[in-house]
Amino acid sequence: MKRLISLFLVLCMSAAILSSCSVKKNTVFSADDLPGKKIGVQLGTTGDIYASDYEEEGSKIERYNKGADAVQALKQGKNDCVIIDNEPAKVFVEKNKDLKILEEPFEVEDYAICIDKKNTELKGKINAALAQLKSDGTLERIISNYIGDDTKGKTPYTSPSNVARTNGELKMATNAEFEPYEFMKDNKVVGIDADMAQAVADILGMELKIENMEFDSIITSVQSGKSDIGVAGMTVTEDRKKNVDFTDSYTTATQVIIVRVK
Repeated sequence: MKRLISLFLVLCMSAAILSSCSVKKNTVFSADDLPGKKIGVQLGTTGDIYASDYEEEGSKIERYNKGADAVQALKQGKNDCVIIDNEPAKVFVEKNKDLKILEEPFEVEDYAICIDKKNTELKGKINAALAQLKSDGTLERIISNYIGDDTKGKTPYTSPSNVARTNGELKMATNAEFEPYEFMKDNKVVGIDADMAQAVADILGMELKIENMEFDSIITSVQSGKSDIGVAGMTVTEDRKKNVDFTDSYTTATQVIIVRVK
């Protein structure tokens, strides 16, 4: 009986050791290590676009509907790394101490609002509103409310009480899986992009309506006229410009690489 118990304990210890060793060690220490690796991305994002370049070098791109799913796969050892925007990356790493962001930035990019190519009048109005928000410091305050330890969450944007919303609705398509740019809180889409779009709508005298959808559905929604604008931490790329137009940039962001700590 004692031999059986001892054998059982040995088997249990072996299983525990195998389980702890099942996740592969990190092998990505810079962008130079990406060829031949499994790279996790959120479907249709800039990270997806940039990562696709490595397919010709033997990399396998694992695409997920949510950045959180790509990160979870990384934790489980199914991917070697994740390419994603720096701000959401920081949120993921804060919540997962077994992950880290490589110090070297992967790519610097501009975020802008996508809009249908035919909607030039609205584009001009939005550009004028963005210029005003930059000039009076409102845009900087909105961004600082979500990025930075000193001010985070302390000064949320609030619409002026005297706005006359007589110019109809501004329908915005987004994907609320990209904190701090857009995420869900109390069943509402919040974040930098939501506040920025609300500030634009206030200037234009419009009622902002936000619809949450899959990221790769946003451009189609704008093209079809279902949505007036797409705002989702969206980078201006030549490929996207074939299908939609973009306003002036409202912020600069950085793509980074998340890896396992060990």
